[in-house]
Amino acid sequence: MTASTPLLVPGLGAIASNYDGILCDVWGVLHNGVASFQDAVTALQTFRKETGGSVVLITNAPRPNPPIREQLASLGVPDDAYDDIVTSGDVTRQLLEENAGSKLFRIGPERDYTLYEGTGVILSSADEAELIGCTGLFDDEVETPDDYTELLQGFVKRGLKMICANPDIVVERGNRLIWCSGALARDYEAMGGDVAIVGKPFTPIYKSAQAKLSAVRGGDVAQNRILAIGDGLPTDIKGACQENLDVLFITGGIHAADFGPTDAPDEALVLERLAKEGLRATAAVPRLVW
Repeated sequence: MTASTPLLVPGLGAIASNYDGILCDVWGVLHNGVASFQDAVTALQTFRKETGGSVVLITNAPRPNPPIREQLASLGVPDDAYDDIVTSGDVTRQLLEENAGSKLFRIGPERDYTLYEGTGVILSSADEAELIGCTGLFDDEVETPDDYTELLQGFVKRGLKMICANPDIVVERGNRLIWCSGALARDYEAMGGDVAIVGKPFTPIYKSAQAKLSAVRGGDVAQNRILAIGDGLPTDIKGACQENLDVLFITGGIHAADFGPTDAPDEALVLERLAKEGLRATAAVPRLVW
């Protein structure tokens, strides 16, 4: 993109021919936790069908990818919208396996329990824990990070390391913002705690996603032929920029209120925010459409 080229484009179709592969965010781009965005689904299906390109979904979901596939199907995202998935949970499991035998206190909802199965860590009480695993709040419908202050302060005093499986601070669920494990990791680190965070914007999940893309394509894909799509500036956009990938910024996600009307964002405001964050985008759209 040159200085005279508009950032906002009509849709993915305007730039699709420049790419062989897409690394696409899930929550906020393909669905909102309640329902899928059918225009976004169609855009990925069309990319795969019309250009012969491949799509790897890259998500900070703190669970291995099989349950994510099931969730996507239940929300109306069919298998033909993508070729493979890599989750923050997949990468987290590798880190947990390196700590096999350690007693771990699990912070997060019951639905994330499968993350720990078969990793060798021993789930324990808070009092006996040697390690903390964080996938979210126990009840993200009613709790906030402030509810965990006393618990986390106790862990800091004991020098326990936290493994955070999802760097997201918040996500949209329907029309509400829900706290994620990244908020607890942020607070724990601010208290002086030791935190290991995987997922976007960190390199390991991108290396895993690019490896899956190469496997799907039957060979390495040139860096400049990969497009990252996402709505989160500190995760999706920052991570893609750090990996030197082109970016399609979905402005109507968690930052929508910052850019004016959701479906008609002010390009100047988008450019100003990107510059303020030290980030860049190749193109932007309010929502993922073809």
